[in-house]
Amino acid sequence: MLQQDIIDNISSGIIGLDADYRVRLINQSAEALLQLSEARIIGQMICELERPNVPWRVTLDQAAEEGRAIVHRSLELDIGDGKPSFVDIIMSPMQELADLAYLIELHPVDRMLRISREENLMNAQETTRTVVRGLAHEIKNPLGGIRGAAQLLERELPEGSLQEYTGIIIQEADRLRDLVDRLLGPNKQLALAPLNVHEVLEHVLQLAVVEAGERLAIQRDYDPSLPLIKGDRAQLIQALLNIIGNALQATDKQPQCALTLRSRSQRQFTIGGQRHRLVCQVDVIDNGPGIPEQLRENLFIPMVSGRAEGTGLGLSISQSIVHRHGGLLNCESRPGETCFTIYLPMDN
Repeated sequence: MLQQDIIDNISSGIIGLDADYRVRLINQSAEALLQLSEARIIGQMICELERPNVPWRVTLDQAAEEGRAIVHRSLELDIGDGKPSFVDIIMSPMQELADLAYLIELHPVDRMLRISREENLMNAQETTRTVVRGLAHEIKNPLGGIRGAAQLLERELPEGSLQEYTGIIIQEADRLRDLVDRLLGPNKQLALAPLNVHEVLEHVLQLAVVEAGERLAIQRDYDPSLPLIKGDRAQLIQALLNIIGNALQATDKQPQCALTLRSRSQRQFTIGGQRHRLVCQVDVIDNGPGIPEQLRENLFIPMVSGRAEGTGLGLSISQSIVHRHGGLLNCESRPGETCFTIYLPMDN
């Protein structure tokens, strides 16, 4: 038990084999990389795994014959989910210890690139939000003065017909104030409570169906084994509504919006430099035309929108909500498929 606890806290994938190349030990990182559970892989010959397509036997035979570790650099792991990952694989013979004759190490190459990219993106977005907050506060002060002056002027005007103009000033000042408040994002303290993420998703889907009707085709791909997460239900609903609303708008010229909601767990996952033992992953996938490449880097920056009538605030607010939960919001897009992914820690 102690040995298993130790290897489960190693971020690289670890697999132990006996002399017949049968799996006798696997840690959580390797399970996540191979998308195979311990119950499914223990006792199997690693050479007979359906995935990934790795030259297990040839490499292990070579390691045994030469008595040294064999390394494969940047080997693509095709685990059948359409998102190949790249790893360095080290296969080493070892003196038999606790029935283990070989040790396989899986070092994700793309994980460090992803972490570095996400950290840079989060830092840039936090800088942008700080600037926007400062600018928003500076705008609110003169707006209050303009609105107050318009109200005073309205009382002094001799003719009622002229009050129509002061009314317009007041209405527009209120509209700008509301826009600035949205720029500032949610400012309420999170009301954290244990949540079933699937109940939250179903509630959001009910609201989306009311808006889109029969145009919305929904496919659910839930992992029923997910434990409860700790979150603010109302704010997570808002974050998901913004993302799904974006999907509906992106597909408004198509006869149907095909929406897939998928939930999974990720082990030993890093968010913002902090590694979590267990993370909830929620994918929201639509069949829209895709996000233009020039917008992808700035997708979550306030006031950036691909639509002329858009405010560019929905995704920025969603990201702010996810970040306040200690999570991460990512987007991958290509023509015909856009996937927004929310990662929320489950070990808090």
